[in-house]
Amino acid sequence: MGPVSTLPLRLCRGMSLARPDNRELIMNAQQFLQRMAETANALDLDEHMNLVSKDVSVFGVPGFEVIGYDDWFNQCKHEFENKLLKQVSYKGLNVVAETPDRIMFKSVETVEGADGTVNSSGIEFIIQKEEDGTWRVNQERVLPDDELENDLRRGAL
Repeated sequence: MGPVSTLPLRLCRGMSLARPDNRELIMNAQQFLQRMAETANALDLDEHMNLVSKDVSVFGVPGFEVIGYDDWFNQCKHEFENKLLKQVSYKGLNVVAETPDRIMFKSVETVEGADGTVNSSGIEFIIQKEEDGTWRVNQERVLPDDELENDLRRGAL
């Protein structure tokens, strides 16, 4: 898979740097992650997928160039119906950029399988408020190990 690091930058043109005092946007990001975890942990496919834009793109997953909505839906359907997830959680939050209708942030996602496997990944999210007023993930990028390590070392996550 080729590098995709320029895509998030192009999507964020015109976004201002996040301000530490902008608690409303930070709370939206925290609330969004909480809802992502709650709906996954409840194995609620409809509510979980309501947090995902039909135009979503996921980059950085080994073996895939881009994952779209249908792939995400099918994977969640399989995992939820077969009760393959034990717990999904998020730790850390670093708001990178924002506009009134879009927020870019990073967090560490941990997925524990029913079989005891645990997978933690740094994720860069872009969520946006869509026409119906619902915040949905529009883009995710799995962070390369060196970027995640750098963010952790700097205390950004």
